[in-house]
This record gives sequence, structure tokens and C-alpha cells, in this order.
Amino acid sequence: MSKVNNKEKKLTNRRRAEFVWGWLFILPTLVGLIILNIIPIFQTVWQSFYKTGAFGRGYIFVGLDNYERLFSDGAVWQALINTLKYAIVEVPISIAIALIIAVMLNAKMQGRSAYRAIYFLPMVVAPAATSMVWKWLFNTEFGLFNHVFKSIGLKPVAWLSNPGIAIYSLAAVGIWSVIGYNMVLFLAGLQEIPKDYYEAAQIDGANVFQQFFKITVPLISPTMFFVLVTRVIGSMQIFDSIYMMIGTGSPALKKTQSLVYLFYRYAFVENNKGYGSAIVVLLLVVIMIITIFQMIAQKKWVHYN
Repeated sequence: MSKVNNKEKKLTNRRRAEFVWGWLFILPTLVGLIILNIIPIFQTVWQSFYKTGAFGRGYIFVGLDNYERLFSDGAVWQALINTLKYAIVEVPISIAIALIIAVMLNAKMQGRSAYRAIYFLPMVVAPAATSMVWKWLFNTEFGLFNHVFKSIGLKPVAWLSNPGIAIYSLAAVGIWSVIGYNMVLFLAGLQEIPKDYYEAAQIDGANVFQQFFKITVPLISPTMFFVLVTRVIGSMQIFDSIYMMIGTGSPALKKTQSLVYLFYRYAFVENNKGYGSAIVVLLLVVIMIITIFQMIAQKKWVHYN
């Protein structure tokens, strides 16, 4: 009996130690999440029911006035359309290109590590710096793209000042900047797929495309779902490229400004933090609805091993 009791005590002490150390390891992340994410969410919701006082001092409770103004503000709904349009263009194209590149770099080839590093470089460069470079490339008079167009006899394109195409120019920059990040995630998922599946498929006579759609895509679908959810959330928060590349006097600003950009303008330029907070709450609700829809839809196409 004493031996059994000693074993139980050792197991209890071990479990207690694992419990304590487990919480100690996750405590920094948990504290950071509460301070940097959870508390600001509640503060933003609270501020959405207030209006900044005169000269930016104090807050005046206005109830649902900010939300009533929100639903009647055409600029907000146009910004929502711009945000959704950007996400619809950027997310699927960036995921598709990143998956194709990941499949290619997962195969045995010379210089594979160098190619991986090159594709990942945009993620380590400051967004402001890359936006300035792309702004020069898109320049109507002196940009590289229009210079190439002129050399082959085509008319220059107003990439950033034409309201009809400016949002797609911004989406192209977004696609270029996130391909490397998506590629790394897909590479991690591809390396978890057993090679036996591909060898058996080759023996059965399956070609490269059949292997891709019948083996790779189903088995990497959990990773694809994670990338999809994170990229949708990230694309809905687009701000830096709009701020750096589209001027305040640009005719394309109304067709490119996102909800986050509109929040910045109202909260920090016009110092109306209450109304800006209401815009952020609208964005939060939209992201939550889209994420819930993705969580429901993933049951039909995500295959967990």
C-alpha cells in the first residue's frame, strides 16, 4: 500500500508541477493578449457611445448617436465596399500563388533555400518602405510600369489616381507582400504529407495535376483554412499602403479608403474618437460574421487526418 501511495503522490506532484509550469509558460502571452487586445476591444466599444468634448477634452455620452450617423454615412459604406473588394481580390490570388510556389519549392531543386528566402523577403521589409517603392513604380509619368508601356507603344496608366483601378493596384501590392508568409505556412503543411501517397499515386499512373488536386489539396486543406482565416482578417485591416500610396487630394481616395483608414481620419485627424470607435466596431462585427461563416463552411472542404 505504501508503494502505491508513493506512486500516487509522485503523479500528483508531477501533475501539479506541469500545471504550474504550463501556466508560467503561457502567462506572458496571456498577459499581452489581455493588455493589447482584450482591454482595447472593450475600451473601443465603450468609446463608441461617447463624443470627444470641446478641444479634445473629456467625453460626452451620446448613446447610439454615433451608430445612427454610421448607418446614414455614405462614406462608411463606400469604405466597407472598398475593404471587401480589396479582400476579394487579394486573399484568393495570394493563397493560390503561394500554394503553387510552395509546391514547387517543396520539390528537390538547386538553390531551394535561396528561393525561399527571396520570396519571404517582403515580410521582413517595413510596409512603409515597400509602399514608397511601389508608389514610384506606379508613378504615372516616371514609373517603371508606364515606362515599359510607353516603350511598346501603349498609353500610360494612372495606377493610383484612377478611381476605377487604384484599389486593384493596392491589392497587387498586398498580394506581393504576403506571398512569402503564406508560402512558409504551406511549406510546413506540405512537409507533413507522407511521401508514400505520392509514390502510390505514381504507380497507379496519376500525373502531376491529379496528384495535386487529389492528394496535396485535400491533405493541406487544414493549413489552407488557417491561412484563409488569417488573410481575410489581415486584408480587412488594410491601412498602411493606402496611407502611403494614395494622397489626401487624390481623386481615387474615396474608392480606395478602407474602414481602418476612415477610422484613422475621424479619430486622429478630426479628433472624433467616438465616431471612429463606432467604425471599428462595425469592422469587428463584419470580421466576426465572415469568420463564423468560414468556420461553418470549413466542415465541407477541410479534411483533418
